[in-house]
Amino acid sequence: MVTKKLIMKKTTLLIFMLTVLSSLGHVMAWSAHRLEKKSEQTLISLYKNNPKAEALGNKAIAVLVFPEIIKAGFIVGAQRGDGVLFRKGKIAGYYNTTAASYGLQAGIQRFGYALFFMNEGALNYLHKSDGFELGGAPSLVVLDAGLSGSLSTTTLQHGIYALFFNQRGLMAGLSLQGTKISEFIPTK
Repeated sequence: MVTKKLIMKKTTLLIFMLTVLSSLGHVMAWSAHRLEKKSEQTLISLYKNNPKAEALGNKAIAVLVFPEIIKAGFIVGAQRGDGVLFRKGKIAGYYNTTAASYGLQAGIQRFGYALFFMNEGALNYLHKSDGFELGGAPSLVVLDAGLSGSLSTTTLQHGIYALFFNQRGLMAGLSLQGTKISEFIPTK
């Protein structure tokens, strides 16, 4: 009897999580042109407001920008957003990010983040994997405001740096554990 109850609870949570993810996808669906402009503006703003991010971007071989991600949850949570990969200042691809979580949580939040790929191996991992999972990414370093302030170009040793920005909303904590990034073709 306990097993049936547990299966029913997990099934209900899974259905809820899939519903939240699909509704976030509908809300976040931007045209290619709008996504490109929003991503370019976001990267320019990030560099203007954080000189260390600009120094990081100058050393990176590519930057993947997610200008706006929406995260919502009540015990079960989901997040989703679309982004653009820039390589040598040119658009090299379109990606979306999704994540699901379970635990003590409630609220809604908007934020963005940029991934700085520092070498070909890290970038190849993004291209070769069928859905890049950040929790298992090679040499991922998440930079918060304090850590990014102490960053210097001589300390750049890892394959990928993640930098969060524009956090708004009422949900505690940001994590990339379990986040999946997949390439997609946006609507024109």
